[in-house]
Amino acid sequence: MFKQHPKGLLAAALANMGERFGFYTMMAILALFLQAKFGLDGKNAGYIYSTFYFSIYILAFVGGLIADKTRNYKGTILTGLVIMAIGYLLIAIPSPTPTPNKTLFITLTCIGLFVIAFGNGLFKGNLQALVGQMYDNEKYSKMRDSGFSLFYMFINVGAIFAPFAAVGVRNWWLTRNGFSYNSDLPSLCHAHLGGTLAPDAAESFTKLASEVSTNPVTDLTAFANEYLNVFATGFHYAFGVAIFAMAISLTIYIINKKHLPDAKKVASAKSSLDSSTIQMEAKEVKQRIYALFAVFAVVIFFWFSFHQNGLTLTFFARDYTFLKIGSWDISAEIFQSMNPFFVVFLTPVILALFGWLRAKGKEPSTPKKIAIGMGIAALGFAVMAIGSYLYKLPLFSSVDSEQGGSPLALGLRATPFLLMGTYFILTVAELFISPLGISFVSKVAPPKYQGIMQGGWLGATAIGNQLLFIGAVLYGSIPIWMVWTVFVVACSISMLTMIFMLKWLERVAK
Repeated sequence: MFKQHPKGLLAAALANMGERFGFYTMMAILALFLQAKFGLDGKNAGYIYSTFYFSIYILAFVGGLIADKTRNYKGTILTGLVIMAIGYLLIAIPSPTPTPNKTLFITLTCIGLFVIAFGNGLFKGNLQALVGQMYDNEKYSKMRDSGFSLFYMFINVGAIFAPFAAVGVRNWWLTRNGFSYNSDLPSLCHAHLGGTLAPDAAESFTKLASEVSTNPVTDLTAFANEYLNVFATGFHYAFGVAIFAMAISLTIYIINKKHLPDAKKVASAKSSLDSSTIQMEAKEVKQRIYALFAVFAVVIFFWFSFHQNGLTLTFFARDYTFLKIGSWDISAEIFQSMNPFFVVFLTPVILALFGWLRAKGKEPSTPKKIAIGMGIAALGFAVMAIGSYLYKLPLFSSVDSEQGGSPLALGLRATPFLLMGTYFILTVAELFISPLGISFVSKVAPPKYQGIMQGGWLGATAIGNQLLFIGAVLYGSIPIWMVWTVFVVACSISMLTMIFMLKWLERVAK
């Protein structure tokens, strides 16, 4: 599989697994943690969630600037790994729930999230830049797209296990304290403590409290306080698991650092260009940067839609999905393992497809692959829209305990296969866009701007992520099927815009 690729590719991918483990831990539990711990509604949890994911990607732009200025990509990457681990440690330390001072503890949580985001910014884009530099060698240049696809596949191996680890630790802590998991209870507990439970919801709360506790429940207020504290503490410990993943990545990176390109040596080798070549290059640099920024603008719409997987799609799993497959009870967070699972197992299929088309001389260009991916993403959200409409799922306000609603009866919830099918389609779209977008950037970006242009790609992702809260706002205010329709439109706009720019992008990328 790696025979025709540079020696450092596998080492770089394995070093990135810890970051992916942490990323998907956050994707699985961050929004749910914010709601369970602080009693936030979906909109306010969405603001914090979207700002966190915005920070992760926009700080990659800063990380790219630092690495480009110092030409010390390896040192910047190493520092990023250490800082990320410190950030996870900060939010892994348990604090009381319900919180005695909500503003203070939300602020402390946000500080921890910022530390993680800053470390990620130093790490993420710069490692991708080093992978791109491996393929600047003519020996490997034709394998650039497949190289980034392999890189993307292997970094997601760790991500498969992150949601399972988070759920396992949370449920272990619940069991140890005499409770079992129920996705509806945190909201019911907060509503009970806030005095907003409607009669139907109060009846559900009393019944569920007895079902999840190994001890008789005689005081519902005491139960609500204790269940929330244990539930949130389990999430704190789940964040702590990411520290061990970072330690493994750090070890792999230090051992294999010698196999990665040295940017200073590359810069020295290119310094002998004559002045006429430099002048020619200046014109080309401008065209390349214009092309890259055009693509960056388009993919904002994709990431705004795709990264709903950790926000509104996770809310949908909790609120509207029947969390059972046969005799197997599942948690809402487990659905976040679907995407990395499909990344790992579909990547060889996608690579084989592109290889077969390449052999026939019909392989689409990288910009065309990205456009196709946008269309596939629109199809994925269309499946969600149609499924939600056919199940006649009600407005969120009618199932939200804190708005006087009552949790949706199990018999009225959507099959888990609706979400699983959607994640399958969205992962195919991702494989046409994310690794190939990174590949496109590494190919088109001028050598001296490699780090900052990878940061630019991640910066576009950041803007898309900052818009994620719109999904949370829509989720609480319009019919569920209409929420997914908004993302169908966003992805369709992205696809049509890429098609419009296709010939220009293909010309610049030659």
